[in-house]
Amino acid sequence: MKTAFLYAGQGAQQAGMGQDLYEKYPVFKAVYDMADTIKPGLKDIIFENKDDALLDTENTQPALAAFAVGVTKILEEKNIFPEAVLGLSLGEYSALAGAGVFSPENVLKAVTFRGKKMKEAGAGGDWGMSAVLGMSEDDIRKACQEAGCYPTNFNCPGQIVISGEKESVDKAGELLKEAGAKRVIPLAVSGPFHTPYMKSAGDALAEFLPTVGMSPAKCQIIFNATGDDGDVKPFENEKEKIVDLLVRQVQNPVLMEKSLDLLLDEGFDDFIEIGPGKTLSGFVKKCAKARGIKGIGVRTLNTVEDIES
Repeated sequence: MKTAFLYAGQGAQQAGMGQDLYEKYPVFKAVYDMADTIKPGLKDIIFENKDDALLDTENTQPALAAFAVGVTKILEEKNIFPEAVLGLSLGEYSALAGAGVFSPENVLKAVTFRGKKMKEAGAGGDWGMSAVLGMSEDDIRKACQEAGCYPTNFNCPGQIVISGEKESVDKAGELLKEAGAKRVIPLAVSGPFHTPYMKSAGDALAEFLPTVGMSPAKCQIIFNATGDDGDVKPFENEKEKIVDLLVRQVQNPVLMEKSLDLLLDEGFDDFIEIGPGKTLSGFVKKCAKARGIKGIGVRTLNTVEDIES
């Protein structure tokens, strides 16, 4: 059995996430308490979500990272470790923490900075993002080029997300529906993530991330920007490569399907999604089905009950 940890990205956040874990596991509580010192008021935002504050990317990013790191710490206490890690967008930072590259404190500092700079990059714009179901990559690229937006998340067979200015995304959606798309689903977003519009955030990360402490990875990491290990070798000092991959990631498409296909091809058959939510578990199942692979285990960990079982 080969185990991979999968880490959720923005959109997975839920009000109250981790409250039962916070009350039961001291190691989880310690992560949330520390996160609250780095981003004051974060615990209240997570547990109460007044005025939908959890939807603000500046809050969403450290909240999800705190949840992910806390769950990972619980698994470590139970001697459950991954042989590879993979995260979706923001989840890549949680994955790096899961691989031991970032300490809990440093990953929370990094994502708090990232959330702030991504919010600034999208400020003042009218942005859109839609999930397109049942269309080929070529058809989606063609529609995006005509409409003036970008394909940004290649999630799994038959599901690609497009992003950019709302008017352009809406136009591309209409073109794709006319061309036979099964569905075009608008998503709630606060910025044009993983597009060239995020260049200012990428530039800011290029300056900031070299100041953040990183350690050699303890396992394989699969990166969004390349859909493979990005030539980052475990147990070696690869900080320069990792910084470059994270800078590229924020302004380029997320190659999730390619990443999952690689893990499946390498014989990974035990996938643990550290959510909240089950989005990545669904992607794994669709990728495995498309490749005719059976017998894989897919689990999601959101609650005390999930972990205890």
